[in-house]
Amino acid sequence: MKIHEKYIRRCIELAKNGLGTTYPNPLVGSVIVYDGKIIGEGWHKKAGEPHAEVNAIKSVKDKTLLKKATIYVSLEPCSHFGKTPPCCNLIIENEIPNVVIGTVDPNIKVAGNGIKRLLDAGIKVTVGILEEDCYELNKRFFTFHEKKRPYIILKWAESQDGFIAPIEKFEKKPVWITNSYSRQFVHKWRSEEQAILVGTQTVIDDDPKLDVRDWKGHNPVRIVLDQNKRIPNSSQILDNQTKTIVFSKSKTTIEKENTIFENIDFKENIAIQIAQVLYKHQIQSVIIEGGSQTLQTFIDAKLWDESRIFIGKIDFKTGIKAPSLAKKNFEKSTISNDELIISRNYD
Repeated sequence: MKIHEKYIRRCIELAKNGLGTTYPNPLVGSVIVYDGKIIGEGWHKKAGEPHAEVNAIKSVKDKTLLKKATIYVSLEPCSHFGKTPPCCNLIIENEIPNVVIGTVDPNIKVAGNGIKRLLDAGIKVTVGILEEDCYELNKRFFTFHEKKRPYIILKWAESQDGFIAPIEKFEKKPVWITNSYSRQFVHKWRSEEQAILVGTQTVIDDDPKLDVRDWKGHNPVRIVLDQNKRIPNSSQILDNQTKTIVFSKSKTTIEKENTIFENIDFKENIAIQIAQVLYKHQIQSVIIEGGSQTLQTFIDAKLWDESRIFIGKIDFKTGIKAPSLAKKNFEKSTISNDELIISRNYD
């Protein structure tokens, strides 16, 4: 079994190369082994492009070895036609006799059907290798399919004395609490998640772009709360350059191709309604960077999976208090002179 773990661990390493580019598909890596040696590797790079198993099989130079090989894959091979043919079919066609799978796919289109297809074809299938690690790899994908909502990440920066912003601002731009390395790290995170959400006041105060200008990658879908349509039409978030979802309490007539308005009842549980709408839009993950009130809305609703909190080397003395969140199941690290606390919500 240890040898299986070795190769599934390699599958996970390969799969991580696709973080941020495979939505709505999961992260998947695959390795093909013959006579104790890796003869092929691959990972899923982008939705609509070949899956990990396809890329791994293509990379094998001597295809005759496949009939005596074992293919390892971090997630159950698909058994349905989507934008690409089923990976199960390709494995069966190439007569690969052994398949080792990290974990079962929770997507109802697969969910054990891939394993059944392989077994019916007479292939030896081993399932459940480094299962927790494989689940962690696809925590966004699993949360989306099992809980019917996106994986929700809370992120903010606070001063040493517990404030996220001063009371008064004299310019329409952010007041930086963290150093430039931490800010670049945040842009890396943005490139990894499918969407980013902020509240009305953040847009009015900072006029943010919510892009990944300090990192190479895709800009996330922008989501903003604008209950009473206070956000100016000149705001960068309404430039129609990136898909943007605006939550308001009434309908609007200025919807554009890339700017979508969704109506919710702001008197009810806002966090739950937002999660439901984002699920409808096939959003698997969202990082919430909005102000203290927006963040606290999700905390109070107990609707979050991970928090990432920076503490900078600055004191405001007075200002807007940081959200109140008990730091548990956490790990600490430093980025230059900033402290970063990452917590997980297992409740």
